[in-house]
Amino acid sequence: MYSEEPHRTLIHNSLHELSCHFTWTLIIEDADMPDLERRIIDKDLPDPNHSLRMLNLLAYVRHLTGQHEEALQSLNEAEALIQEEPLGKRSLVTWGNCAWVHYHMGTLAEAQTYLDKVENTCKEFASPFRYRMECAEMHCEEGWALLKCGKQNYRRAMECFAKALEAEPENPEYSTGYAIAAYRQDFNDSSISLEPLKKAVRLNPEDPYIKVLLALKLQNLGKSDEAIMYVEEARDNISSQTYVFGYLAKFYQLEGFVEEALHFLDIALQAKPFSAFLHYQTGRCYKKQLIQIKNATNMQPRGQDRERADQSIHLAMDHFQKTLELKPTYETAYLHLAEMYIEIGQLEEAEENFQKALSMRGTDATIQQDIHYRYGRFQLYQKRSEETAITHFIKGLKIEVTSSYAKDKLLKALKQLAERRIRRNFRVVEGFGLLGFVYRLSGDTSKALEYYEKALRLTERLNPEF
Repeated sequence: MYSEEPHRTLIHNSLHELSCHFTWTLIIEDADMPDLERRIIDKDLPDPNHSLRMLNLLAYVRHLTGQHEEALQSLNEAEALIQEEPLGKRSLVTWGNCAWVHYHMGTLAEAQTYLDKVENTCKEFASPFRYRMECAEMHCEEGWALLKCGKQNYRRAMECFAKALEAEPENPEYSTGYAIAAYRQDFNDSSISLEPLKKAVRLNPEDPYIKVLLALKLQNLGKSDEAIMYVEEARDNISSQTYVFGYLAKFYQLEGFVEEALHFLDIALQAKPFSAFLHYQTGRCYKKQLIQIKNATNMQPRGQDRERADQSIHLAMDHFQKTLELKPTYETAYLHLAEMYIEIGQLEEAEENFQKALSMRGTDATIQQDIHYRYGRFQLYQKRSEETAITHFIKGLKIEVTSSYAKDKLLKALKQLAERRIRRNFRVVEGFGLLGFVYRLSGDTSKALEYYEKALRLTERLNPEF
């Protein structure tokens, strides 16, 4: 009796040689799947081949959720686009995905047909490999897929675009992809994205998205005048690109122009009501509005100010909750929601949200530091637990990051607590030890040694056996 098993094994081995979504090891959290599907369909990146890439990635995500017929439908649409405009090497991604989906559906003859298409194209371009090509176009395709699939993939996306740029250093598309991947990992003032963004703007002078990202980076570095110049250029060039509005709003919110930010967010949310990013930015705006009201009233809003403050709190909470419904892995949304619960005195709910943020896996180191900083403050000021606060400040500082906005805050908070213990003559040895730790992490070795020695001398006096 004929067995198709050897044939199946042969096809399976060939499939693993392909370069496509099934072999790129895209890391996607199950909880992020619904939000990812929405983002794939939305155009939220300045991607020149958005339609084809969207259909390919959508097919892969549908395969992951067991929707093989729907996956094949997306790939049939992608094939129609290829026939309209032959894409050469880039076609290999679609055909590779088609081969994989047919394999999973058990239609091996069709899988083999697509493998043959890939093989023939590789021969045509004189690839040394039977079923794949190592070239800038394929590195670019992989880079965009990784970029679309979330933060766990950004470092590898950057590496893919870097490989593409080695072959074509002045390619506008590769430069854009590299700059976006760098920006999304640039949580501090180390400026890893500054030069890539400037280069991308030079190569893509009509792209408002890249200009707004550059403006945000310059704002982060304290170069507001230069940042505003790029924002104004971007505003003149947006037309129908609503995905840029969320970033414009972020810029204006950080500048303190909350009404301006909310204006852009309102337009963007009308077009994309299920965008976690837009709801998050809207929540941030209402939180900023609350801070402005409190600052203007010496932290004691009354009458109409109190009503406005309460309204800002509840609107912020609504948008942070919506963010987390759409994307349950949005760590910083838990932090902001927790802080809104603190505002209305619901400390149990605040604790619950802090714990969700603390238990997140795969969080960027800088964000982890920020979580420990904010939770430490909660323990210090709301729970009156100095010990737990110190524990979390130290945990945050033990996370290895060269420099970050959170690290500076953690060092300052721990230093203040250590100095307070010494002033109050309470657990002074520990106070000097903490100061030594702070100065060591700040790079001041002589100060660190001075305080460690003070702690040791006190310990010897307290315990002669030491």
